[in-house]
Amino acid sequence: MADIKDPENTIIMTLKDGDVVIELLPDVAPAHTARMKELARAGKYDNVCFHRVIDGFMAQTGDVANGNMEDGFNLNRAGTGGSDLPDLPAEFSKIPHARGSLGAARSQNPNSANSQFFINFKDNDFLNGQYTVYGQVVSGMEHVDAIMKGEPPMNPDRMISVKVAADV
Repeated sequence: MADIKDPENTIIMTLKDGDVVIELLPDVAPAHTARMKELARAGKYDNVCFHRVIDGFMAQTGDVANGNMEDGFNLNRAGTGGSDLPDLPAEFSKIPHARGSLGAARSQNPNSANSQFFINFKDNDFLNGQYTVYGQVVSGMEHVDAIMKGEPPMNPDRMISVKVAADV
């Protein structure tokens, strides 16, 4: 596992093949960072599926309202909701959508990000300045690369658990 510099602002996401360590960017996107930590600490991301995974682009997850792969899971609804918390205002920055960066998923309204996020498989510069970047994978990107592809995937992978490193 990567050397964790700031455990309070580091996320450990457990996938089927191993852990993904994500450094959050509280100085760049404080509201998005706080939301991710809040949902992780509440266990809301546990068992949530990757409902939109486009090879060579990104893997999207985080629909805490419809993406939980426990009882009553409906893959057709995954990706259509968020949390019961208010949407977040955009926190655009100069941080690029580079390989392994964590971006806030949203509707066409720039201020509609909620619980969903995506991890870029490659540098996606066309997203720069249009979606909030609030984290970076520092280890375990090979596990992200192995996520089942599809829109939605036939048998979607899930985040087994998502924890704030300071709490582990």
